[in-house]
Amino acid sequence: MRLGQLTGGNEDAAVTGFAIDHRKVAPGTIFGAFRGARVNGEDFIADAIRAGAIAVVARPEAVVKGAVHIVDDEPRAAFARAAARFFGPFPDTVVAVTGTNGKTSTVEMVRQLWRMTGHHAASIGTLGVTTADERVTTGLTTPDVVTFLSNVAGLAREGVTHLAFEASSHGLTQYRTEGLTVGAAAFTNLSRDHLDYHGDMAAYLTAKMRLFSEVLSPDGTAVVWADDPESARVVDLARERGNRLITVGTRGSTLRLVGREPSLLGQGLTIEAEGATHRIELPLIGAYQAANALVAAGLVIATGGPVVPTLQALARLQPVRGRLERAAIAKSGAPIYVDYAHTPDALEAAIAALKPHAAGQLIVVFGAGGDRDTGKREPMGQVAAAQADRVIVTDDNPRGEDASVIRRAVLKGAPDAIEIGDRRTAIAAAIRDAGPADIVLIAGKGHEQGQIVGDMVLPFDDVAVARECVG
Repeated sequence: MRLGQLTGGNEDAAVTGFAIDHRKVAPGTIFGAFRGARVNGEDFIADAIRAGAIAVVARPEAVVKGAVHIVDDEPRAAFARAAARFFGPFPDTVVAVTGTNGKTSTVEMVRQLWRMTGHHAASIGTLGVTTADERVTTGLTTPDVVTFLSNVAGLAREGVTHLAFEASSHGLTQYRTEGLTVGAAAFTNLSRDHLDYHGDMAAYLTAKMRLFSEVLSPDGTAVVWADDPESARVVDLARERGNRLITVGTRGSTLRLVGREPSLLGQGLTIEAEGATHRIELPLIGAYQAANALVAAGLVIATGGPVVPTLQALARLQPVRGRLERAAIAKSGAPIYVDYAHTPDALEAAIAALKPHAAGQLIVVFGAGGDRDTGKREPMGQVAAAQADRVIVTDDNPRGEDASVIRRAVLKGAPDAIEIGDRRTAIAAAIRDAGPADIVLIAGKGHEQGQIVGDMVLPFDDVAVARECVG
């Protein structure tokens, strides 16, 4: 592809690739020079040109000598648009999910529902790139735009026709998911998270809303979990833009949840849709799993799936890795669950999901991450203290912070909790003390395969550790 085809100019140089890291530039590369929170890519423009960059996407005031300067006040957006033209084509049907909690489960459920109806489907998010037969971990909910677009194009070449991806607030703010035609977008919920990056809840919500104000196709569909207090913002925005609207939940009009009864291994859902009442046995526990399933069904319906068969397919959904995943059964008979809950709202939802199933005590093991929003630590402790029967506060991913300082902040909200810093020891203690009528919840890390301590990532998998402790 020639440079002029991407810029609209007459440049005849051959484009070989895109990069936002000057160390990855090769001859023929278009370099994106962006100002970041810690690093300013404009400082490396000269290095990128020496390495062979033929064009640089940067702000008007950036100094570019020896290469074409693609000027834009929002260079991330311009870079993403050009990269999309270079990497495409992409799958024909693309949907995106945003919200604080539920993104991972929802995109994976969408993928499963599509697969059940014969589509070659994939999902991209926290779990990585997931298809019917393989998973490749990316390490980020929303990878950088070059990785994202090249992955999506690769899926299309492999025959994937349907794609669901997570749209994180970081990814939306940094234009990491631009360039695709998004036919449907979903909003799950909003609660406190990532305020270390966004500053306040207003900015956090604004970042989420970009999915509906700019990324969603003008003729696309907005799917909204109507029971969240912020859902009205999404509904209003969809109506302003003239998007089709699908609302789900107890306040939903498309898929209305009128009943939910917990069972031993799942829950029965009573749903009103198209003037009829449908009874579905969802093989997943927890109110929030029901919410994720209905949002996923809404996205499938938005992209052409028939209502009744889609609802019936919910009965065949499989659990999502690290999302209320039953890891093991203790020798006492107590089930042990692992969940990714790492915010007060998510922790409360996970506890609420398991509480009806515990004839005895609900034992919760959790911590809080370092170098992240410090204001959520005490509220997480308060949630655990108020909702669980026994609480063990341990380490999560301390990162660059003193782990004991993080634990003390959590313990302010749960002063009667047991403190065990070593996570393996804490998990072992919870399992050892669990009686036959109890349930153990290990929260915070979910699917993660490592524990970040300082600048090291130590191998650690909550599910594997739980099974080792049982064994």
